[in-house]
Amino acid sequence: MKPPTSEPEPHLAPKSLRTRLIAVSAAAAVLATVAVTYTLHAAERTQPASATSEFALDRGHLYFRGTEGAAAGRVARTMSTPLPGKSPRTTGGPSCERFYAAADTALCLQRRPGIPPKSYALVLDRQLREKRRIALTGVPNRARVSASGRMLSWTMFATGDSYAGSSFSTRTSILDTRTGYLIKNMEEIPLTLDGRRYHSPDVNYWGVTFARDDNRFYATVSTKGKTYLVRGDMKKWAARTLRTNVECPSLSPDNTRLAFKKRVRKSGANPWRLYVLDLRTLREHPLAETRGVDDQAAWLDDKTVAYALPGADGRKQDIWTTRADGEGKPHLLVQGGASPASVR
Repeated sequence: MKPPTSEPEPHLAPKSLRTRLIAVSAAAAVLATVAVTYTLHAAERTQPASATSEFALDRGHLYFRGTEGAAAGRVARTMSTPLPGKSPRTTGGPSCERFYAAADTALCLQRRPGIPPKSYALVLDRQLREKRRIALTGVPNRARVSASGRMLSWTMFATGDSYAGSSFSTRTSILDTRTGYLIKNMEEIPLTLDGRRYHSPDVNYWGVTFARDDNRFYATVSTKGKTYLVRGDMKKWAARTLRTNVECPSLSPDNTRLAFKKRVRKSGANPWRLYVLDLRTLREHPLAETRGVDDQAAWLDDKTVAYALPGADGRKQDIWTTRADGEGKPHLLVQGGASPASVR
């Protein structure tokens, strides 16, 4: 009788070894598949943000988001002195829902499909390469970059998708690209309204625009059914109201005037009209554009503002310009475009 032993019988060893090898190989294959799948998904997530290598921020050009054809949703640019309605364009920019740029910095707001949809703020360098990505909640609505490229701000619709009604809520953020400091929601900024410190749960901010010193800023605040123009101070982190019925302010390059949309009708079509406010005298005047503009206008220079309107012939949006002094008449600048930004 063979004595008991702890060693496996010789004829069983090769089978056990083969089993182990098969199991290890299968596990390795599964891990490899997972790794490849993750890599492909990661590449898929980052790829749409990129621009072609020859597409960059160059001074003297107008950048905008295309709204028609194969380039819809992607950033394009025109000549430094585009011809109204016949602007030769260069395509190849990143894919954005909202876009703005100044100096050597661009801000691209993206929205990705899914359950739930995902939104991001992308900080881009002069070559429109991604430097920072910030996950957001809501629908992209407004984007601004200070003249130096240091300060960025964006507004998201937390609920709703239009300022026309009262059932909406916004969330506005500010990013200092020099320090990296991010204010996720500026609703907590100490607000002085009509000379008194003000608190209310229904406060909403949107449409920030920065002064050349990267400290002073203007924005819209809404509360109790009214909108106000506020002037803010980044260092003091405080804001105070200046006047009522001002939405989506945009500071002129010389920092002396604000273009804004003013509510001229309580309801119905075209509730807003573009105005310009002199910051020294606080006097305002309407611009020649009489159609309802639901946009944060952008200054092309100290004499001209640009803005988006619903397009003709089935186009989603077109970019128009008008003189800041209220004279003349509007001109079609770019067919099939929105989010204009003049890089100086």
